[in-house]
Order: sequence, then C-alpha cells, then structure tokens
Amino acid sequence: MRFFIDDLPVIFPYDYVYPEQYQYMCGLKRSLDSKGHAMLEMPSGTGKTISLLSLIIAYQQFYPGRRKLVYCSRTVPEIDKALAELKRLMEYRQRQGCADENFIGLGLTSRKNLCVHPQVSTERKGAIVDARCREMTASWVRQKAQTAGNIELCDFFETLQTMETSELLPSGVYTLEDLTDYGKAHKMCPYYLSRRVIPMADVIIYSFHYMLDPKVAELVSKEFEKDSIVVFDEAHNIDSICIDSLSIDINERTLRS
Repeated sequence: MRFFIDDLPVIFPYDYVYPEQYQYMCGLKRSLDSKGHAMLEMPSGTGKTISLLSLIIAYQQFYPGRRKLVYCSRTVPEIDKALAELKRLMEYRQRQGCADENFIGLGLTSRKNLCVHPQVSTERKGAIVDARCREMTASWVRQKAQTAGNIELCDFFETLQTMETSELLPSGVYTLEDLTDYGKAHKMCPYYLSRRVIPMADVIIYSFHYMLDPKVAELVSKEFEKDSIVVFDEAHNIDSICIDSLSIDINERTLRS
C-alpha cells in the first residue's frame, strides 16, 4: 500500500497499517526532519522493523542526498532477520514501480560467519578463523609470498584485490547467506568484500559492537558520513554492550605475570 506522511510517499508492503505503526513512522519522520535524536517504543510483534525500514527507505529515496542508514542489531539472527525484511521491502517497492536505482543493502559480521575458504571455514572458534585468515591475507605475508614459493595465500582474498570497487557487487539487498553464496560463486572473500562495499551501500546492518566498541568502530565505522541515520534496535541493550566492549578478562596467570 501507499500513503503519505506530510509530503513523503511511503510504500508499505502490507495491505493494512496499524495505528501504532503509523504513529511510529510519524515520530520517526519528525526526528529525521530535525536531524535530531529520538527514542521510540513499540510493543513486540507489532511490525516495528518493517515500519522503520519502510519510512527510512522512503525518506532516503524521496529527498536528495540519500543519507546512509546504519542499523545496529544485537545478534546475528536479528541482523539476518532485518536484512530479510529489507529485501522483501525492496522487492515490493520494485513491483510498485519505484526506481530505486543502484541501491545496495548488506550486513556485516565476523570472519567466522562469512569465510568461504575450504579449510579455514571448518574451524569452530572465531579466534582461530581470525588468526588463520590473517596468516594468509596480511600485507607482510602477501609481500613475502612474492619471493617465497611455499607461503599459502587465500585465493578468495587475492581475487578481490584484482577488482575495482565499482565491479564488486551489483545493486540489491544481500542477506548473510546471499553474500556467502555470491562470494563462493565469484571466488571472492565475502568478509572483505562487504567491507570494501561499505562506502557504496545505502543500508548497512551490523552488530552494536561495530558502532560502540572503540577498537572495532575505528576500523569499520569511522568514515560514515556525519548525517548518516543510525538506528539501535532494542536500544536498552546499549549499556551492557558498552560494558562488554570496554571490559577485559583477567585471570590469575595474568596477575602473577
């Protein structure tokens, strides 16, 4: 269905919009208009995610500038669920005749969830996947491999390095499974692919840690535009995520050393 909030045409992929959803979208639009902050609440099961995505995508596409949406969620299943909702919304918009040209939406997650290397991807622990990945992709390793023939590199990463950013990923919305399948089909590393596509993407969906953990944010989020739209889903978890990000584990061996 199509309706207006002020002058903004909103495409909503269901036949009926609940009053709570409409009020939620009105409050969200006021916040975007003022470029301010908003704390919005809806009961569970009332379509919060699709209401939010429908309004913000409509806002992105209707007003000049196309501000990037950075959607922060807590767990990998929740990230994938939001990506699936976004994918359905964009397919519906296309059927309604919306010209959402060159639109890219994708999720970011760990190496463990995206690795397609035949051996490394079988590892169960994320720390081991990270370590083995770095052993094959670090710049000093790749440089050494040019003169030493017995150093193993990652073919998926090497393929990625030969391509221009504009060639990497066609427009569309990619769930984590879509991204992995695309990497396998094109012999490219999905993990590093997703990071190279960040500047081109209209919607990024990732973990709270990528925005709130200073170490991770410095690597992933520091180059986002200042007027990006940042959403924290289930924002009551922010305090625990911040505590976790700035905490360290200390054992007896560490203290003794």
